[in-house]
Amino acid sequence: MNKSKKVFIYDTTLRDGSQTEGISYSLQDKINIAKRLDDFGFDFIEGGWPYSNPKDKDFFDYFKKHPLKAGKLVPFGSTAHPSSSVQKDKNLIALVESGTEYVTIFGKSWDLHVKEVLRVGLKDNLRIISQSIKFLRKNGKKIFYDAEHFFDGYKNNPSYALDTLKAASQAGAQLIVLCDTNGGALPWEIKNIVKEIKKKKLFTAFGMHCHNDLGLAVANSLVCVDDGCTHIQGTVNGYGERCGNTDLITVIGVLQLKMNFCVVSEPNLSQLSHLSHFVSEVSNMVHRDNYPFVGRSAFAHKAGVHVDAVRKNPLAYEHINPEKVGAASRFIISELAGKSTLVAKAKELAYELDKKSPQAKKIHSLIQKMESQGYQFEAAEASFKLLLHKEFKQHKKFFDLMGFKVVVEKREDGRLISEATIKLKIGDKLEHTASEGDGPVNALDNALRKALVKFYPSLTSMHLTDFKVRVLDEKGGTAAKVRVLIESQDENDTWSTVGLSENVIEASWQALVDSVEYKLLKDNKK
Repeated sequence: MNKSKKVFIYDTTLRDGSQTEGISYSLQDKINIAKRLDDFGFDFIEGGWPYSNPKDKDFFDYFKKHPLKAGKLVPFGSTAHPSSSVQKDKNLIALVESGTEYVTIFGKSWDLHVKEVLRVGLKDNLRIISQSIKFLRKNGKKIFYDAEHFFDGYKNNPSYALDTLKAASQAGAQLIVLCDTNGGALPWEIKNIVKEIKKKKLFTAFGMHCHNDLGLAVANSLVCVDDGCTHIQGTVNGYGERCGNTDLITVIGVLQLKMNFCVVSEPNLSQLSHLSHFVSEVSNMVHRDNYPFVGRSAFAHKAGVHVDAVRKNPLAYEHINPEKVGAASRFIISELAGKSTLVAKAKELAYELDKKSPQAKKIHSLIQKMESQGYQFEAAEASFKLLLHKEFKQHKKFFDLMGFKVVVEKREDGRLISEATIKLKIGDKLEHTASEGDGPVNALDNALRKALVKFYPSLTSMHLTDFKVRVLDEKGGTAAKVRVLIESQDENDTWSTVGLSENVIEASWQALVDSVEYKLLKDNKK
């Protein structure tokens, strides 16, 4: 690791990330995420826009009394409103009153925005930028200046875009952050523009803030590191408006493991996967399987040739040691997999299995038989793990089903009401409960966990994130077999389970039980 050169990570999950469609953080959510980012080692954590809403003001008020351990909390705002003096501008005053060492403000770099959005003269905009920064400096703040729409502005009017940077730098901004706000720039465009700017010697170091509208936010951020970029802004998992922002999870992995820069400590880096899962869980977002470094498929191997090679030397098909980011190699089981894959998968679960043994042959035949019936373990690895536990006589029964009933009622007002009643035996205790849901499966899921949560409190941290039903024999009509795949998630992990039956409720029940048992099994190992 190049410890002599540091790249600072500036997280804006709590502001830019909260603009993701479907994300709505409570005050406690924001506090919990900020503390987790601080524990991980993020240098700067942007908490929100204190002038824009009471929740963000309350957030900064909380951390006045409960400071972060090491990270710097940063409020976000704009330059002064054109109709307001800086001394009376409520946005700037809110930034000062946030009680932080650093603040971030953005200003207009694109003449189109100055004329058509801000609707002031070009010189007036330069004055606003300068006076806003000077006001904040006078009040003891260190300033990150986000040059909004800089690259579009530079392409349209280079000299004016540079004038905005000069105004910010001369007024005392601690760091200039170049923003690809529309996310429409290409890596070579950004690199060439940065080279041109460096010739002007306006600054020696700078930051990057990119959006992902072309899927290039990470590339656009990283391409400038060699040209002096020491500060990258982005969000965990790339959350953000439209197509999102720079994914800091990927950036950290690449900077530290591929470009040899100092970002976080190695022990903290091994928590990268857990951090990604934690933020997706709090955000109530599905954790994508194909996330680089931390997705459940990032180090998954299905083809027999790949599995065999990885077992001999992981470098054959893995670009890093997965343990460095808190991940692990996975070998995907299907009817196409050979005994070598089965042996490797068993070893993942701490079971030694000789591929020439009768037990290996028996399990391999069982998998092929079940998949020929319609089960699919490739997409339901948790169900496969439970199957292995049962075959090795290591399975623990957490509960027994005494019976369940699901009722769907259509009422006079047109509403459909689903209610599930369930009776379970946990040890020597009977639990009988009922719950409603958006549909029969949701009602069954709610009733199952309602019955179990007093015995297994950790179930409160899991929820279903996906539910798929597939008819396996369309010619069978309503009597055809259906396969149900359920994906579940908690703060640290994502897993999938499968059920199969001619009855969709029964197939769903099988997948639900596997999902809950897998959660309890992995928690029981802690």
